[in-house]
Amino acid sequence: MDHLILRQFDHGIAAVDAFYHGHPGHSAIHLVEQDGRVAVIDTGTNHSLPYLLEALETKNLAPENVDYVIVTHVHLDHAGGAGMAMHRFPNARLVVHPRGARHMADPGKLIAGTVAVYGEEKTRQVYGEILPIPAERIVEAPDDFTLDLNGRELRFLDTPGHARHHFCVWDQASRSVFSGDSFGISYRELDSGGKEFVIPATTPVQFEPAAAHATIDRLMALGPGRIYLTHFSRITQLERHAADLHALLDAHVRIAETAGGTGEERHARLKKALAELFAGHLAAAGCHAGREVILDILTPDIELNAQGLGVWLDQRNKG
Repeated sequence: MDHLILRQFDHGIAAVDAFYHGHPGHSAIHLVEQDGRVAVIDTGTNHSLPYLLEALETKNLAPENVDYVIVTHVHLDHAGGAGMAMHRFPNARLVVHPRGARHMADPGKLIAGTVAVYGEEKTRQVYGEILPIPAERIVEAPDDFTLDLNGRELRFLDTPGHARHHFCVWDQASRSVFSGDSFGISYRELDSGGKEFVIPATTPVQFEPAAAHATIDRLMALGPGRIYLTHFSRITQLERHAADLHALLDAHVRIAETAGGTGEERHARLKKALAELFAGHLAAAGCHAGREVILDILTPDIELNAQGLGVWLDQRNKG
C-alpha cells in the first residue's frame, strides 16, 4: 500500500487520494466533515478503502462517524468501492441518483458494462469484487433533493451529459460543488504557474453534448467559489474553465462528426484527433508540460473519450 495522501481544505473538506490504477493524483475521495459527522463523496475502488479508513483515523474520526456515502454516479472509478465501504461504515446510508440505485443494489449489469469496456481480467484486477448494498440502506436523490449533515445542508442536482445517472452536490456552507465528472477532469501534474487546465470527460456510454453544456451552465449559475472534481480535486478558475469546457465539447462533436470510417479505423481517427486537440489546447493555454508529457498523462482519457464519442455517434445514427 502506498502512503496516504490527504489534502485538507477549508470548511471541513478534505481530499483522499484513491490511487486509482495504483497511480496518485488521478482520483479523489472527498470528505465533508461537520462537527464530527462525515459525508464521503465518491469512494474510488475496493483498493481505495484502506486509504479512506486511514484518512478518517488521521482525522480522529471512526467509521461510525460516517453518516453518508455519496456516489456522484455509478461508474466504478467513483462507486466501485461503495459496497465494501458500506460494510465498514455501519451507520452510513448510500446516496445515489435514482437511475443508479438499482445498480448499487444489484451490480451485475454495472459489472458487465465495465467488462465490455475494459475486459474481464482487467475489471477484476482494477475493481475487485463489487459488493451489493441492501436496498434499505440506499437513499435515492432526485433533482433538488437535500440532506442534513449535522446541520449542514447538501443539495443534489440532476446533471446529465456525462451520464444520465449523475448528480452533483452543492454545499452552501462552502459555496462549493462536488462535480464528479460533470465539470471535466483536471490533473495537477499539468498545472503551470498556478494555472489549472480542464478537459471534458465524454466516456461511454451516455455522453450527450447538449445536456453536458446545460449542466456546465447550471453549475456556474450557482456562483460557486470552487469546484471539487473527482479527477482531481479542487479547482478555482471557474469562469475560464467553463468557457474552455464549452469550446472543447463543441470540438469533440466536430471531431466525431468528421471522423468517418467505422469500427477500429474510426476509433483510431478519433483518438488521433483528440490527442491533437488536447495537446494544442493545453499548449496554447499556457501549459508548459510539453506535448509528450501531456499525451502521456492524458492517453487513458483520450481512449475513453474516443470510445464515448463512438457510442454517441452510433446511437445518434440509429435514432
